[in-house]
Amino acid sequence: MSAIITAIISVISATGILGIGTKSVITRLKHQEHRQKALESGVQALLRDRMIYNYNKCIEQGFAPIYAKENFENMYQQYHELGGNGVMTRLHAEFMELPTESEEII
Repeated sequence: MSAIITAIISVISATGILGIGTKSVITRLKHQEHRQKALESGVQALLRDRMIYNYNKCIEQGFAPIYAKENFENMYQQYHELGGNGVMTRLHAEFMELPTESEEII
């Protein structure tokens, strides 16, 4: 009889410990998920900022060198992979239409 009681107490204790461990793991996973979302949002905001900066700079110059267009395209693709909306689509199209060299004759 005492062996049965000991077994029952062991099962109840183990279940309690597993419950506490499971709760800890779930809490940690939720925290990591929250941080991951914050990191993604931060990177998306930085990409948007850089694209707007480069757009304004090159629009003012009147041209965008090939390397600037390649960089802008890469940022634009990553921005959308991170869930970016279509707000940057117009800027992207205008940026890509810029000539690659200055029209000024030096």
